[in-house]
Amino acid sequence: MLLIAVGSTNPVKVNAVRNVLSRIYGDIKVIGVKVDSGVSEQPLSEEETIVGAINRAKRARDLVDADLGVGIEAGLVKTPYTLSGYMDVQYCAIIDRRGVITLGQGPGFEYPRLVVRRILRESKSAGEVFEEITGIADIGKKMGAIGYLSKGLIDRTKLSEIAVVMAMIPRLNKDLYELYKV
Repeated sequence: MLLIAVGSTNPVKVNAVRNVLSRIYGDIKVIGVKVDSGVSEQPLSEEETIVGAINRAKRARDLVDADLGVGIEAGLVKTPYTLSGYMDVQYCAIIDRRGVITLGQGPGFEYPRLVVRRILRESKSAGEVFEEITGIADIGKKMGAIGYLSKGLIDRTKLSEIAVVMAMIPRLNKDLYELYKV
């Protein structure tokens, strides 16, 4: 049985990984592991968000000696022509025992300007701001900001699943991506 360590104990992230990878590998064991992302609580660039995902994947895999480590990190990424200047984007990093890392990106969406301003000016995380605005405690462990903003059309689990699928594309097509050739 494949052991997969997710670099988070957030049930949204753990369930997203389980939902996707069980469809690919069948019988798997997925565990959430508390690790430090090594980046700020609210990443504010594409690079910082990707580094956070990679750190989560590596640290989780190493901590439990898993077959795969998976890190999912959401961050605000500067995006031209948007209303707020930023989009929230999820990145997923998957690392295997050989140290091969594959990355995936989920769909991006905008926060309202007032949310972005508070994140930037008050150094708050998106989760903190959305909890205050919506009154929903632990919104990031439930529907997420995307669930609230999309009026339930998509939730954070589905958003994370998409990033996990994208990170699996090279692994599903090893010959095309030459993952394991030296």
